[in-house]
Amino acid sequence: MADEQLRQNKQGKVGKPIKETTKQKHSNTPKEKIEEKSKETETQKEEIKSEQTEDGKKLETKTEDKTKETKKPEKQKVPKKTEVSVYGRSLPISLKDSVAIGKFIKGKKIERAIKDLEQVMLKKKAVPMTGEMAHKKGKGMMTGKYPVKASENFIKLLKSLSANGINHGMNLETAKIRETIPNKAPEQVHRFGGTKFKRTHVKIIAKEGKK
Repeated sequence: MADEQLRQNKQGKVGKPIKETTKQKHSNTPKEKIEEKSKETETQKEEIKSEQTEDGKKLETKTEDKTKETKKPEKQKVPKKTEVSVYGRSLPISLKDSVAIGKFIKGKKIERAIKDLEQVMLKKKAVPMTGEMAHKKGKGMMTGKYPVKASENFIKLLKSLSANGINHGMNLETAKIRETIPNKAPEQVHRFGGTKFKRTHVKIIAKEGKK
């Protein structure tokens, strides 16, 4: 009888670990599910990354298209000219001085005319004039004057004239002042006293000559 009880006890002990193994099998299954879920999430992330990269490429292509669209237009070539002009409106100079300076610089190169007018401003060279004026030194000169203010305004016009010639591809070495056209502008009246101010419109034309 004692031997039979020992056998039964042994069989009972042997049966216990079998139950534990079944429990372990049941306990391992959720881990496998978690691992499978993690793999699925990784694959989803990879898909998202791939989609982002594809979107990024699309965005890059869009930016390239924008850059192509926002390119600055090419500058149009300015047509070459052999004659340029400049116009001064309502200059604060007298008509008589502008006529005299126009005759003084006519037929000269632009640079030479600017230098001569600078000498006039320094009162080293006089502008020939007609009328009851004092005699001045100079070759072929009887009466003359030093119109400083008018010379200053003419120098500004001549500088803008040379800039116009450069923009239009004109050769300034051969370009000469062809004509100056001064016209009387409407006089401005001072608000107090009614004094009038002299105003003159001046147009200067330069033409390219032969070498």
